[in-house]
Amino acid sequence: MPEIHVFEPALCCDTGVCGPDVDQALVTFTADFNKLKALGADLARHNLASDPLAFARNETVRAFLEVAGSEGLPLTLVDGAAVQTGTYPTLAQLLRYTRIGGVTQAVSPRGDVIQLKVTDRSGGCCGPAGC
Repeated sequence: MPEIHVFEPALCCDTGVCGPDVDQALVTFTADFNKLKALGADLARHNLASDPLAFARNETVRAFLEVAGSEGLPLTLVDGAAVQTGTYPTLAQLLRYTRIGGVTQAVSPRGDVIQLKVTDRSGGCCGPAGC
């Protein structure tokens, strides 16, 4: 399974879902991240304020910051390759990056994903017996 790392700007807490003025994009991303993590996806988040060493140790991230600065964050890496900058990945993008097979989504009339359900693990890399 691919390894996905999301490098985020300095946030007030590890998820950025805190304080009186919460960004809805962070709320949605945090919920999607947690859902996929619970399904076994190899996901990690790195906050510039609380995890600066992760930024310093990664050559791709250091090079990105030299060019774009922290204003270009968030930066999403899949197996070390930059695949997205400036916005948080959507659930559909995360599903594509993680290559989790057999996952269906229940969508509300407004287009919000309200439920993820693993219907068949045989379509993923792990097979029906698990990883």
